Amino acid sequence: MKLWRWLALAALPILLIGGLFFAVIASDDDEDQPDSAITADAMNLSAEVYKHKLTVEKYCKEFGISDQVMVILAIMQVESGGKSGDVMQASESLGLPVNTLDTEASIKQGVKYFASLLKSMKAAGVDLNTAIQSYNYGGGFIDYVAKHGKKYTLELATAFAKEKSGGKKVTYTNAVAKEGWRYAYGNMYYVSVISQYLVTGGAKFDDKTVQAIMDEALKYQGTRYVFGGSTPTTGFDCSGLTSWCYGRAGIKLPRTAQAQYDATAHLKISDAKPGDLVFFHSTYDTADYVTHVGIYVGGMKMYNAGDPLGYADLNSSYWQAHLIGAGRVKR
Repeated sequence: MKLWRWLALAALPILLIGGLFFAVIASDDDEDQPDSAITADAMNLSAEVYKHKLTVEKYCKEFGISDQVMVILAIMQVESGGKSGDVMQASESLGLPVNTLDTEASIKQGVKYFASLLKSMKAAGVDLNTAIQSYNYGGGFIDYVAKHGKKYTLELATAFAKEKSGGKKVTYTNAVAKEGWRYAYGNMYYVSVISQYLVTGGAKFDDKTVQAIMDEALKYQGTRYVFGGSTPTTGFDCSGLTSWCYGRAGIKLPRTAQAQYDATAHLKISDAKPGDLVFFHSTYDTADYVTHVGIYVGGMKMYNAGDPLGYADLNSSYWQAHLIGAGRVKR
């Protein structure tokens, strides 16, 4: 280890030629990160939801809606967080009691039901948000929107819920409901809540090198953490991911989290910029002080080799307990 650190420090002048700031989140040695602290991507999908991605893809393909995988996962996030048996809360769409279906049956039925809503959506000439809201309200909302301009609006969703509830209101504390209530029929804010987990493309950064790093990193989003892994063939641990992604952008990093920490200029997390590395201590038992590294992407979030690989919230109690700070490779 001492020889490796000496080699890493000897390589520091090379690293300092990098020429700009960038943030990396990776997981060199850490096997003990809680899944609850890891989110799958910029949509903030939980690991519990993202682990069902392959099953969702299978049934989306079966029912001809392969382009809606991320919408289905977002619906799952809102319906159950991926934690219950009936992860899509799809039992009622079959006329069954709540939580009757097991996980795979729930995903199959949820995808099948959404596919039927998309078919009705196209026939009625309404938009995708109408179909998404209809997963919560039922297919009658599609007909309602078709008769009122053919485009989803929150006002239409609110009017529909008011009509169906007879004007009865209930407390609703989600941040999307500024007034703190909703009508007692379904959730008139359903599209807004789902939209929190949807993005229209990959992460975007002003700096071209940071963008190149993240474009590479996002190729492996959702894959499993592999201790000692450092290539797409082997899979990645934390520092394996950072060294690989930086390398593909033309920047050579040492292999371990400790060596990467030793090779960077240290700064407070409040001063970090996208493309900086984020370092953590004591995430598992080892002689090294630094045991985990990730890519800072802004907004107190990082991209790292968790399990699965993806985004994580640095405000979580787990990361706050282990956070050292950021590190910057600079000219």
